[in-house]
Amino acid sequence: MKLKYYVLSLAGAVLLTACGGSTENKEAAAGEQKPQVKIATATSAEIPQTETYTATVESDLKNNIAPNTPYRIEKIYVDVGDIVRKGQVLVQLDASNLRQVKLQVDNQQVEFNRTEQLYQVGGASKAEYDNARTQLDVLATQYKQLVQNTQLVAPISGVVTARNYDDGDMYSTGKPVLTIEQTNPVKLIVNISENYYTKVKVGQTVDISLDAYEGESFVGKVTIVYPSVDAATHTFPVEITINNAQQKVRPGMFARATVNFGSVSHVLVPDQALVKQIGAGDRYVYVYKDGKVSYNKVQLGKHIDDKYEIFSGVNSGDQVVIAGQTRLANGREVEVVK
Repeated sequence: MKLKYYVLSLAGAVLLTACGGSTENKEAAAGEQKPQVKIATATSAEIPQTETYTATVESDLKNNIAPNTPYRIEKIYVDVGDIVRKGQVLVQLDASNLRQVKLQVDNQQVEFNRTEQLYQVGGASKAEYDNARTQLDVLATQYKQLVQNTQLVAPISGVVTARNYDDGDMYSTGKPVLTIEQTNPVKLIVNISENYYTKVKVGQTVDISLDAYEGESFVGKVTIVYPSVDAATHTFPVEITINNAQQKVRPGMFARATVNFGSVSHVLVPDQALVKQIGAGDRYVYVYKDGKVSYNKVQLGKHIDDKYEIFSGVNSGDQVVIAGQTRLANGREVEVVK
């Protein structure tokens, strides 16, 4: 019995050893198996270099309407939103002083006419004539100034955007009676990186979109490229004008201006090729060559359809891994599958 038990034990030990060896060999074989990957070829194309800037629509011209001195307001003829034309009377102020001065002008005109007749026949001296003429000129000038201050007219054509008083109010310095803004054209001021300073030209067109008109596009033109660069932000202001004959674009609207700085030939890779480094914002691409992959850090540009623009890290013609990246490491041998 002891011999039989020993033989069985020995046989079991041999069997266990054989099984154990078989498992280790399978694991070793599995560890040597190359990861399978799919690859695609990086291409190059002319990519438009565009940047989008946000801005608030501004009127092209803005005028605050107010008299030179405090007056009581008799009548305001317009309200916010009204369109006015240049030279239109907008506000009538208290004209009581005007009427008094007008009476003085009329009286002085009669006195001057009498003095002039006497002077012509020798009944008045040259000094009397000059004095009468001077008094008439002074009163006429005073009357003209009062007319300008008691009737406020529009200096430009535009739309009334503010009314700060009502009929009967006493105007006081501070707030203007009315504000008029010219809304055709309107403009945007955007701040562009100094890197693009030589690529922005007066007259070039700019694509404009407005939150108020979703899906609709407008065209602007660069009208001013400011000559100085802000030393703190390294940007320079650019004025973009929008033709607004239909009066759809209003001051205060939120706008986006897309400026095209020309085209540059850059590499494109499928978006599946990008790998994000854990714990960082860096992006990488596995590049396949001679049976191995290298882990290349890339600088991204724009996402165009199903591809990314690449500024550095991959060359045109390189073969990049687009599937199977989870088991890869830098320098790892791989098997390419379709």
